[in-house]
Amino acid sequence: MHSLYTKFILGYLLFGLLGFITIATLSSHFTSRYLIEDKAGILYDEATLIANTYSTQYQGKNQDLASAYPQLQAVATFLQTEIWVVDQDGTIIVDSAFDKVGTVITDFDPTATGNNVYTTGRYFGLFPYDVLSVSAPITGNFQTHGYVIMHLPISVVQANSNDILNIVYLTCAIVFGLSLVILLVFTKTVFFPLKAITKAVNEYASGNLNYRLKLDTNDEMSYLAATLDYMATELNQMENYQRNFIANVSHDFRSPLTSIKGYLEAIIDGTIPPELQNKYLNIVIGETKRLTKLTEGLLTLNSMDGKGFLTRSIFDINHVIKETAASFEGTCSTKNIVFELTFVEPIEMVYADLGKIQQVLYNLIDNAIKFSHPDSVIYIQTSPRHEKIFVSVKDTGIGIPKNSIKKIWERFYKTDLSRGKDKKGTGLGLSIVKEIIQSHGENIDVISTQGVGSEFIFSLPKANN
Repeated sequence: MHSLYTKFILGYLLFGLLGFITIATLSSHFTSRYLIEDKAGILYDEATLIANTYSTQYQGKNQDLASAYPQLQAVATFLQTEIWVVDQDGTIIVDSAFDKVGTVITDFDPTATGNNVYTTGRYFGLFPYDVLSVSAPITGNFQTHGYVIMHLPISVVQANSNDILNIVYLTCAIVFGLSLVILLVFTKTVFFPLKAITKAVNEYASGNLNYRLKLDTNDEMSYLAATLDYMATELNQMENYQRNFIANVSHDFRSPLTSIKGYLEAIIDGTIPPELQNKYLNIVIGETKRLTKLTEGLLTLNSMDGKGFLTRSIFDINHVIKETAASFEGTCSTKNIVFELTFVEPIEMVYADLGKIQQVLYNLIDNAIKFSHPDSVIYIQTSPRHEKIFVSVKDTGIGIPKNSIKKIWERFYKTDLSRGKDKKGTGLGLSIVKEIIQSHGENIDVISTQGVGSEFIFSLPKANN
């Protein structure tokens, strides 16, 4: 497997190579074309000036062409060209280089350039190398007497083109070198962070959820690193929670099962005499009920975790509170506890799952009774606020320690104070309450002071009329 960094380097080099080839090809073509057209224009202008000089001689019937040699040679030397004066028959009568005078140009046709003012090639085979040629007519007395033809070696144009291309290539090399900054930025801001993230993911995959990834790039990589850190923290907490959950379930199941097994074995082997068997069988039944209650609680929580379906309906929450409170009449009479119900409105219609809200009220009232002192009062109140109905269950019991307030919603959690009073509790009641309320999209809060009492307040959506 090739790393992302290797692929990026190869892509970068390939881009540089293809870019250089493209620039070199296009630059060479366009530069050469531009220089040929530019030189052709310059030569044509010079050829026209020379032709005008010869035209005045023809107009004055003075045909001493040799008198123009000094000017011809000066222009030819300056422009690095060879200049001819050719008559209408194609005979070279003047040559700045003196080596082709008298030469007859075979198939001479000055109009062969067509729409262009120049031609390129070996000009009717008179040169052993390619030349750029332009011609201008010599006229006099309304007649064409000959032509001024200028030849520039293509090698001169090519040399100028190479000088320009060298500048282009040097510029490309500098730009390519400066573009290495992009590679350095990529290495620092993408590759190194990505490598660190990959290492962190491998650590998490191997089970090391305590590994921490710290990136301070203040960009998407840093955000991804923070997200992975958060994920690892949550997974670690979930793993710890799972261990505690299994330990708590095992403990809460093992205790009644041990009791049931011990009492039944004692009855079978005769350790418990027949006259006491009914007493211990009732204890076994009580432990069985405790196991049943614990199992039902776990099933309820599992249903909530799976986003269990809510069967919502419109009902009067005040009526449900009255019925639920009435079901505790026997328990309350034992401890001489009374309920004080306060309703701002006689009827408060809410839109929720009736069965699950009954379970919430049952668990909260059951807790309030368990942790209330004898001869005390439990206050239950409903009050509307905007589009919500707030329900409060308040006791004047032992309260909750400050360091346990945030933990009471955890499954199987019991405060040290509650363990002394709630021997038969499962530790699932408040977890179930919170899951049910949150599944309705609502919230539940607790206000508690140790030794004074606790108040649980939750909200429900008001039914639309």
